[in-house]
Amino acid sequence: ERMYRTGDIVRWNTDGQIEYLGRADEQVKIRGIRVEPGEVQSVLAGHEQVAHVAVLAREDTPGDTRLVAYVIPTVDASTGGAPAGGASVGEIASRVTEFAAERLPAAMVPSAVVVLDELPLGVNGKLDRKALPAPDFTAVAGEGRGPVTVREEILCAAFAEVLGLDHVGVDDDFFRLGGHSLLAVRLIETLRTHGVTISLKTLFDAPTPHAVARSAGAERIEVPDNLIPVGATALTPAMLPLVDLTEDELATVVATVDGGAANIADIYPLAPLQEGLLFHHLLADGGDDAYVMPAVFEFDTRDRVTAFAAALQQVVDRHDIYRTSFAWEGLREPVQVVRRHATLPVTEITLHADDGDPTEQLLTAAGGTMDLGRAPLLDLHLAATSDSRVLVLLRMHHLVRDHTALQIVLDEVEAILAGHGDTLPTPLPFRTFVAQVRATAARTDHTRYFTDLLGDITEPTAPYGMADVRGDGSDARLALLPLEDGLTARLRTAARRAGVSTATVLHVAWARVLATLSGRDDVVFGTVLLGRMNAGSGADRVPGPFMNMLPVRMRTGELGALQALSATRGQLAALLEHEHAPLAVAQRASGITGDTPLFTSFLNYRHNAGQDAEANWNATLDGTRLLFAREMSNYPLALLVDDNGDRISLSVDAAEPIDPTAVTTLTRTTVEQLLDALETTLDGGTDMPLRMLRVLDEGERGRVLVEWNDTAGFRVPGSLVDLFEAQVARSPEAAALVWDEGDEVVPFGELDRRANRLARYLVGLG
Repeated sequence: ERMYRTGDIVRWNTDGQIEYLGRADEQVKIRGIRVEPGEVQSVLAGHEQVAHVAVLAREDTPGDTRLVAYVIPTVDASTGGAPAGGASVGEIASRVTEFAAERLPAAMVPSAVVVLDELPLGVNGKLDRKALPAPDFTAVAGEGRGPVTVREEILCAAFAEVLGLDHVGVDDDFFRLGGHSLLAVRLIETLRTHGVTISLKTLFDAPTPHAVARSAGAERIEVPDNLIPVGATALTPAMLPLVDLTEDELATVVATVDGGAANIADIYPLAPLQEGLLFHHLLADGGDDAYVMPAVFEFDTRDRVTAFAAALQQVVDRHDIYRTSFAWEGLREPVQVVRRHATLPVTEITLHADDGDPTEQLLTAAGGTMDLGRAPLLDLHLAATSDSRVLVLLRMHHLVRDHTALQIVLDEVEAILAGHGDTLPTPLPFRTFVAQVRATAARTDHTRYFTDLLGDITEPTAPYGMADVRGDGSDARLALLPLEDGLTARLRTAARRAGVSTATVLHVAWARVLATLSGRDDVVFGTVLLGRMNAGSGADRVPGPFMNMLPVRMRTGELGALQALSATRGQLAALLEHEHAPLAVAQRASGITGDTPLFTSFLNYRHNAGQDAEANWNATLDGTRLLFAREMSNYPLALLVDDNGDRISLSVDAAEPIDPTAVTTLTRTTVEQLLDALETTLDGGTDMPLRMLRVLDEGERGRVLVEWNDTAGFRVPGSLVDLFEAQVARSPEAAALVWDEGDEVVPFGELDRRANRLARYLVGLG
């Protein structure tokens, strides 16, 4: 009845299937985003120094498509045809690139701008694309002085390989050439293959081949071999070089495994993140576990579900982390136990039409906890719908996966379903990461660093006074706020001009928000670290929980906006040296005593770049769509940042009674204010104090000042306020009020102190 034009060129094959051949228009995919070069060309044509422009997608390196703009500058006839304004070729290219960055999403900004005297034309007067010269991407970064030593030569080649450039000079900055934390992981891996080992702190502090060459080492950590022979039916402590167990303890561990010793492939300690997750699981004491990660999908046929389950079983068979269980009772130290064989549990659930939403029924039936003594710590729950479709709940415990690991699972399931399972790389063991972490940095080094950073912190940063970090996340609400294209462009431009990442800018903005919400000018909050920076060879393709959370501290009352940016970049770089330190070490190193938490909020910046695993289920697996996915946390407030290449989205996850929508509004306003301050400073103005940045937009500011603070004529002699102050002076220890819950008695002096904290909080709101 109706036909839609998609722009795809296809054909029927002899089997009656449609084969995709290409596009009828010029759309191309750049970093996972569909881009129309003509739209980019139209924007660049608006630059005052551009007379003519052509934008093409080039694939000079196989598999790496880049946009290139070819520009004919406007000329000044009075100077014999020289570019108008006397600008050099390099200046024109730089100005056009900045012009594009301010008006276009990141994926649409050309990787290079080539300035020509004229565009080559064919005999018919049309643009001759084949005659256009290949761009020199190194020209974007500057002259690029060549390497002098062999080590500099290796480093320059590795930088160029990872960044996809033809050449990189020894003084070229990795991050100004487009590098970021995920590419840094790849760079570390590439250098290791050449026998060069560097720390991420070195790369972030001095990110040029010349600087890295002066400090790079070649030290390697030798990980002891797994000494459990295949076919062993009995184990001894000597077979376990990564953990110290007595014979009695080993017998206790073996008793937890179905199949006994014959089904045990390895035993070793927990990674830092796993220690914290196990702690929170034990706190739940059989209740819902915040770190059981659910996702619900809808499949159009039962056959697809069967194939998906079989592919997932193959992923379990391939990777040791998915055949891992945990043991702690009767042991001096918890351990993880790798099974030789582990069967993926698949459970059928019956839906009832009268019981409400099918997805909710499935989630309720499966529950929110897992037995950590079993393997694998992922399972499937299936439920047939009334229209012959099948709902599939995939649960995975955070103990065995992080965000990057989920993408690895998706990629491998896709490859297996496509019949390419035999082309997957040889799986690497998670034990290597555990050994690397325990060997590279002694905990005394971690303690020294965090004592210097946090030793004088005696009070937690608790926004809205929320100090409980032992919840299960079930009462949390999520609010999403995609940043507009213009604001995203401003954010990236300001970060580039300041020589930092967008993540650093948003860390500063979040610190300012928390200073307001907690009534403090010296704030501490958690930041989620990728965990794969210093994790050993192959860490970029090993599934498992590599990520970690560690504290960041910012004195918002002392620093200017640009000062804060520089301080935060240095702190985040230093933190990478300690990225696998247990959070408990940082907590103990602070001046906070007892079980009071160091912080109750965190920031998680995720570089998705078109590779967001949850979103890709719909695009990758035929006949499947994602219905529900949620990651929960025991922290009452979190800022989640998703950088998808073309756009940045902010999400706030907040426990009751915090309003997440209100916090997203505060955060967006603060980002705008911070960018205003940075742009002014970078243009030569004075660095605005961070504490002066407003966090309320005009509407909310009006509510606070007018609706909530209309005090005209409120205070008169003998008023309630005067009477209260007099009573505080006379009897500060007398009872002012008694709470109903727990009969807590609050004296006048304490009530007065709390009132003053509320007043400071309102002043902080502006």
